[in-house]
Amino acid sequence: MDVETLYHRAVEYLADRVNEVADDQWDEPTPCVDWTVRELANHVTGESLWAVPLLEGATIEEVGDRFDGDVLGAEPIRTALAAARAAVAAMPPALARGGTVHLSFGETPTEEYARQLAADQLIHGWDLAVATGGDPRMDPHVVREVAEWLTDREDLYRSAGAIGPRLALTGDPQGDLLARCGRDAAWGPNHRTLIRFNAAFGAADLEAAMALVTDDVVFDATAPAPDGRRHEGTDAVREAWAEVMGTPGMTFTEEESFVAGDRGVVRWRYAWAGSDPGHVRGLDVLRFRDGLVCEKLSYVKG
Repeated sequence: MDVETLYHRAVEYLADRVNEVADDQWDEPTPCVDWTVRELANHVTGESLWAVPLLEGATIEEVGDRFDGDVLGAEPIRTALAAARAAVAAMPPALARGGTVHLSFGETPTEEYARQLAADQLIHGWDLAVATGGDPRMDPHVVREVAEWLTDREDLYRSAGAIGPRLALTGDPQGDLLARCGRDAAWGPNHRTLIRFNAAFGAADLEAAMALVTDDVVFDATAPAPDGRRHEGTDAVREAWAEVMGTPGMTFTEEESFVAGDRGVVRWRYAWAGSDPGHVRGLDVLRFRDGLVCEKLSYVKG
């Protein structure tokens, strides 16, 4: 597949996913844990906006800060699609001219830049699809092209923090490409719930946390030692979590998390202030049912 076609198809895939975002989905979490749907769409739209002047020969310094911050505005879908169309239109003449583009890490051949953009648009298109319940299927020809391109770059991209740790490969081309980019091909409602649940604890938002549990939720606390105490039902769990979140100077920091089927694991750091400040590190083993947390078993070091 020629690089112009590759780029065009990848952008089309991403644009279709953006076009499917409902009005009430912009704040939904995505596989890019630090980004909501809007923040992810803002990233790829900014990428398309940057592409046009860079393909026309501008330097990073000449573009400056014009695309910093929120570029989506009040009509995010229309803005994102317009940016995608402009970038697609700018690519053919730039590829025909050849040469290089000015990127933050140095001069890069235009064809290589196009492949970088195609890979980013394709993977983030999948991110948006699973975050919003859209169609996550990718064009297998585009998957193959991006996978081949990534082969000699995967370690470099990972060391730069551009992609996460590689997950287990299964032999499925799309799933393996996602795994090489640190994505779980089975990402779905339980992943979304876990992201929201961890965010609720990080914000000490008791009501947000309680909105994500079943009526018969079970919480197995770390105290008292050695076996902790079991709390059953929303009333008992609410009371226990109110105490956890109400500790003076409380901070809850997620260190790592993953989902496997109906189970989830979170490694965390819990700290407190006051006259005797300190912290502990531990993990939660969670169980999900119907997209909600029905069990939270907590364990702590030492």
